[in-house]
Amino acid sequence: MFILFILGLLLGGVAVVFALQNIAIVTVTFFNWKLEGSLAVILLLALSAGVVTALLIVLPGSIDNYFRQRALKKENQKLAEALRKQKELTVFAKNTPPTPEAIASIEHGEVADSRIF
Repeated sequence: MFILFILGLLLGGVAVVFALQNIAIVTVTFFNWKLEGSLAVILLLALSAGVVTALLIVLPGSIDNYFRQRALKKENQKLAEALRKQKELTVFAKNTPPTPEAIASIEHGEVADSRIF
């Protein structure tokens, strides 16, 4: 955390030095727009516009990945439970022929023997 603080201070210092060294007034023309200002301010605006554009491009994919990850976690939990039940049935069937009541209890999530896992 301290390293991030120091890095932030250094980055802020570099930004101040950059702004102080680039005080020349420039004119930017875009179609009918004319914007006059300090070179540092114009570059900061251009950088900000690029960051916002990149976020707008990346955001839909990130949201889609988030929901896909949640669905996969739920599916993984269901599959893990099905595997646990199958392992229990397999171990139980090796020792004793299963009765319908034992199979029903295993299907409802009850563990017949705690030594199985």
